[in-house]
Amino acid sequence: MFGYYKRILTVDLSRQESRIEELSDDLLANCHGGKGLASHLLLKRNPVGVDPLAPENHLIIATGPFCGGLLWGGSRYGVYTKSPLTGLYAESYSGGKVPEAIDAAGFDAILLVGRADRPVVLAIHPEGAIFHPAGDLWGMDSMAAESEAVARFADTGSGWAKTGAISIGPAGEKLVRFALIANDQWRCAGRTGVGAVLGSKRVKAVLFQGSCKRQYADPEGVAAYAKAFSQANMQHPGVKAYRAMGTTMMVALMNTAGAFPARYWNQGSCAHWEKISGETYHAEHEVKPHACAKCFMACGRLSRIKTGRHQGLQLEGPEYETIYSFGGLCMVEDMAEIAHLNDLCDRLGVDSITAGNICALAMEARAQGRIDYDIRYGDADAIAVLIGKIAAREGIGAILADGIRAAASHWGVEDLAIHVKGLEPAGYDPRVLKGMGLTFATSPRGACHLRTTFYKPELAGLIPPAQIDNKAAMLTDYEDRLNIFDTLVLCRFYRDLYSWEELAKVLPLVSGEPADKESLSVVAAHIATMTRHFNLREGLQPADDRLPARLHREPLPGGATITAAEMEQLLADYYRLRGWDEAGVPV
Repeated sequence: MFGYYKRILTVDLSRQESRIEELSDDLLANCHGGKGLASHLLLKRNPVGVDPLAPENHLIIATGPFCGGLLWGGSRYGVYTKSPLTGLYAESYSGGKVPEAIDAAGFDAILLVGRADRPVVLAIHPEGAIFHPAGDLWGMDSMAAESEAVARFADTGSGWAKTGAISIGPAGEKLVRFALIANDQWRCAGRTGVGAVLGSKRVKAVLFQGSCKRQYADPEGVAAYAKAFSQANMQHPGVKAYRAMGTTMMVALMNTAGAFPARYWNQGSCAHWEKISGETYHAEHEVKPHACAKCFMACGRLSRIKTGRHQGLQLEGPEYETIYSFGGLCMVEDMAEIAHLNDLCDRLGVDSITAGNICALAMEARAQGRIDYDIRYGDADAIAVLIGKIAAREGIGAILADGIRAAASHWGVEDLAIHVKGLEPAGYDPRVLKGMGLTFATSPRGACHLRTTFYKPELAGLIPPAQIDNKAAMLTDYEDRLNIFDTLVLCRFYRDLYSWEELAKVLPLVSGEPADKESLSVVAAHIATMTRHFNLREGLQPADDRLPARLHREPLPGGATITAAEMEQLLADYYRLRGWDEAGVPV
């Protein structure tokens, strides 16, 4: 089977050893790479019920067969483990240019297990791993650590074609349960606490070097396909929109739809939304498109703040989800302040979606007189202070660092907290976009928007947002195709370009194996079932596949709601389509 290195590297940090294992064609045919391979390995190698921060928990880094070559949208890597935030399946993805260095090391997956006896930087290359003591990097922010790891430990005399590093910030060192892994300075594998798992292993950074290239079944066919693909899609309306505005364009769209979560899930829009819109950000500050390797989408926003107390701040972002969490949930009205909070989260190494949700929960609890912590809606300085306390596990931050469930329990506001399985939703209110309610409920990692990105067909009018009947069928089709994206570790924003038909066209050129929608759907369903089995064995209960009751009992100001009965119908349809029983157990 072409397109794969057919090798995995297991690094035992406790013993400071590494070993290379071969992968069979049969295994790759059943699960492909990326998410499929990682899910198989987690089921096989992780001890049942393992503490996510214990040495025995595996953290897996994987690229896919589109990475490092001519195919568009494949410069990404995935991180897979058991989440310290949810106690369930964890997956998080990041782009940039570093994924090509990860891929050039020549492995389909790299497994980290054990715990170093002191802080280290791992250097991964095609022959294995080198362990570098890195005690003086401990405490650095994620960006400084990434730069220092490359400057200090890269083998400049080796002739490797690609070099890059991933890193954690102070929050990962302190085992903040929503710590992230960073690369390319501002790119992040942000959700589910993968950075805390790396920190628990005392790994500050992982450096990758190599010159390996994946061998394709039909290299000339791949080159011709990639050329035709760019010619056909470079001026696609969606591509042009992302290039012009990035994800910031979603602020106006979501507020217009009334599905922009604001004032900690009390509102579906906010009066100040134009101040925090992409249009305003681009007009008032210096914002340029920025692309990952092998991408013509250029959705990233390479930005410089031009005015105010943060004048001169440079960053990539903010993305829509960070604008929603701080500008919507927390009601911050100045994009420069949101950009500053984005930069703070990135440097300290915390997920900005979770950080914004926890800060907004505190604001709502304070507004209702249920806590006496001094934080109010719109107060960017108080948010920054609280994020700093969380990253340092200082004072109240020591409680909040354990996530939304710990915060809600500590304050006695479980009835206010919005999450599924311990992970907060992204910026799409399911009381308006009911398919997103099903997505949040059933995603294996918690309230994840990326599992289906089903806001797209609902907002585009492909299916009415309020429709319940037959919605699960369309959603399952979206989820299956995006599971294939995650086996290829392919960018979500290419979802309109890589249809089932296009995937079936390009994959045989890569692997040499025939492909069609039916065969790919079988692989996708197998991956969904593997992640379900993983969660069930780790203690998932039927009640965990439900939205928080508050979303059922509190309509939005305009009257939009999603009832418990509607959710039960959506869930029943989804389980049936997946071939699971009434409790969501595969049969």
